[in-house]
Amino acid sequence: MGNLLEILQGGVATDDRGALSYLNVVPLANFVRMYLVENFTTDTVRAFHGHKIEEKAALVVAGSAIIVVAKMELDILGSPERYVLSARNPRLLRIPAGYANGFRALEPGTKILFFSSTTIEQAKTDDYRYPYDQLGKEIWGVENR
Repeated sequence: MGNLLEILQGGVATDDRGALSYLNVVPLANFVRMYLVENFTTDTVRAFHGHKIEEKAALVVAGSAIIVVAKMELDILGSPERYVLSARNPRLLRIPAGYANGFRALEPGTKILFFSSTTIEQAKTDDYRYPYDQLGKEIWGVENR
């Protein structure tokens, strides 16, 4: 993985049998583990969790979510980048080392599959936590249009 945030676009193929979602460009060789996260309510915000060494990738496999990513700068977070990802439009968000991330589900039953470049033991010594509202609570809101 590189040192820049990146969105890898997938797609959906539909025919009379059903739908097939795909991501044909996932660099799986960079990852050593994965885990699936699902919140009990859409009011829960899981944020911010960062790593200086570990690289991650996030894929919404059910529902939709707001994912916010910000570069870690000393004891604060830099300017946030906000993404809305949905299982209806498969996209993989690559999160390089040196960034913190968090998410809020927008639909009940939302599930996010995270990929990690380090083992769980390695991640324990590369763990940085920030308050969910360090970049403002409004970042987690739905924008009415």
